[in-house]
Amino acid sequence: MVSIDFLVKEWLRLDKNPVTRLEIDKLYAEGNVEELEKRLRNRISFGTAGLRSSMEAGFARMNDLTVIQASQGLCMYLLDTIQNAIAKGVVIGHDHRHNSETFARLSAAVFLSKGVKVYFYHKLVHTPLVPYGVKKLKAACGIMITASHNPKQDNGYKVYWENACQIIPPHDKGVSDAINNNLEPWIWDPNVVDNSKLCIDNIKEISDAYFEELKVLSYYREDNAASNLKFVYTALHGVGTLAAKRIFETFALKPLILTKEQTDPDPDFPTVTFPNPEEGKGTLALAMKTANEVGAYVIFANDPDADRFSVSEKQKNGEWTIFSGNQIGVMLASAVLNNYRASGKPLEKLAMLSTAVSSKMLARIAKIEGFYFEETLTGFKWLGNVAIDLINNGYDVLFAYEEAIGFMIGDTVKDKDGISALGAFAELIVQLDKRKMKISEYLDELYKKYGYFVTENSYFICHSSTTINKIFDKIRYGENPYLYEYKLSYPKTLADHKITYVRDLTIGYDTSKTSNQPTLPVSKSSQMITFGLENGCIGTLRTSGTEPKIKYYFELSGNDKEQVTKELSNIVKGVADELLEPEKYGLGYRDE
Repeated sequence: MVSIDFLVKEWLRLDKNPVTRLEIDKLYAEGNVEELEKRLRNRISFGTAGLRSSMEAGFARMNDLTVIQASQGLCMYLLDTIQNAIAKGVVIGHDHRHNSETFARLSAAVFLSKGVKVYFYHKLVHTPLVPYGVKKLKAACGIMITASHNPKQDNGYKVYWENACQIIPPHDKGVSDAINNNLEPWIWDPNVVDNSKLCIDNIKEISDAYFEELKVLSYYREDNAASNLKFVYTALHGVGTLAAKRIFETFALKPLILTKEQTDPDPDFPTVTFPNPEEGKGTLALAMKTANEVGAYVIFANDPDADRFSVSEKQKNGEWTIFSGNQIGVMLASAVLNNYRASGKPLEKLAMLSTAVSSKMLARIAKIEGFYFEETLTGFKWLGNVAIDLINNGYDVLFAYEEAIGFMIGDTVKDKDGISALGAFAELIVQLDKRKMKISEYLDELYKKYGYFVTENSYFICHSSTTINKIFDKIRYGENPYLYEYKLSYPKTLADHKITYVRDLTIGYDTSKTSNQPTLPVSKSSQMITFGLENGCIGTLRTSGTEPKIKYYFELSGNDKEQVTKELSNIVKGVADELLEPEKYGLGYRDE
């Protein structure tokens, strides 16, 4: 193992940014070996989510050097893998976060240095415009510089393949290997994009085409134009405002009422701790204040890069209901189903998708109504690629969603898109209003028809990968796995309910299959275990690819909502007490 002195010298040899050089210099002068080890010992890993980390000096962080190295690896992999990649070019966009534009410019410079055409979006864009650009321009790949809904100190590097979907294996490993073979910077010039003839800024053309395509999602433009409903919107200091306003124009809806304190892009996110609509009423407090002032009962929110979408509704008692991703998902799915049925096309040609940790309610709806449903691994990298496979097999894949408020509607983008979801849900509310029905009432109508599906999803915080692995190994092998040579020993019960099957997608084991081999892809680089209980409850524990979290997703369905909710609550308590043991392992709670 090389010394920390060597790693420091190597960083200072490669890094040309005076700010990040000074960070390492200072840590070295202070003798802060612990922090230097965290920053320099291991490289930031390139996975199916690309890169994501805090913006600091070090091989393990997001900074100019690691972005350049990632771009060099991606560039070489493209040139080796995709025919005519030089002429096809790459699409590069960025959000408003600190360093996002610089990272995008440095990435573009790498590709330009090898003669690769670059479609560079100089203006801030919401993430879906990058995969849309890849599709429209038939580019070799797309890069979006964003950390989505992460805290302000983070940034990320998201990669889309030539099929306009996020990359999946084996491309992630291929790119990762190519990065390690191309660590010496080729070029370090953020200004190349302003002078190169190979660099094209066609953001207006791409944006116009994108919104024109989204028109097909609007079925009731006359009703939209006639409606006087008030909708409050927050971009949470992100890039969504202009796109949100334009989708309302595209759908012939009256203008949105903006939460003025959060309308403009601000990389410091001054009014929220976490710029994520999923985090609850604290994040949406200003939007609720605005809605109360203007007399609106609906709030829409996008996350900072506008690929996620949230809906909240004011109830008769004055309290606000923030709908979960699963609830929004089944309501949008129902609207898509109704519109497809009205078209007269055979329902067996319609396909919808959701992920392994999303509600099973969509599968129930598909079984009852007669359209095709398929479950994928977590993440739109899987949803988008499976959607393409189904389209190639003759299906109309018009809806996919994941519980983390990500929705794909129609055929415009094979990724989550908070702007198309915004337009489609606003139109749904207009139609509900014609029936004198509120959102909560519509959701209850669906529950009564298909069953009450109650979910409890949350997470514990853990910054130690060693601790996370200990917890999952305990679940997998028992309290002292080294004594039993790591023989499988999953728990037999959970909260006094018999466990009827276990699916472990980390090691590739599924007791519900006669072969014990899961049908979903296996990934040794992440933890994911699913349990089925005798009462029909299904629950999954998994790690996050982008955040220091152990996430859990549990769901139970039945005819009596109160009984189901109570029973599920007891099971989730068992998850903490029996499986995760937060006090024993020093896990942080969600609100800490």
